[in-house]
Amino acid sequence: MNILLVGSGGREHALAWKIKASPLVETLVMAPGNPGMAGLGTLAAISPTDVPAWWPWPGIWPQILW
Repeated sequence: MNILLVGSGGREHALAWKIKASPLVETLVMAPGNPGMAGLGTLAAISPTDVPAWWPWPGIWPQILW
């Protein structure tokens, strides 16, 4: 499963850490993330409020739950 996690705070860091522990996760992209999250996946320089910029991440959108 490919996941895009949007945010850069402590809650998002905790979510990223737990998500990364799942054997189902293939790719974890964090936008914008923070330096402490860099070891958990890929950081993307995308603003959390720039929703159209999230689209270029192939395979991510089908996994997002609203």
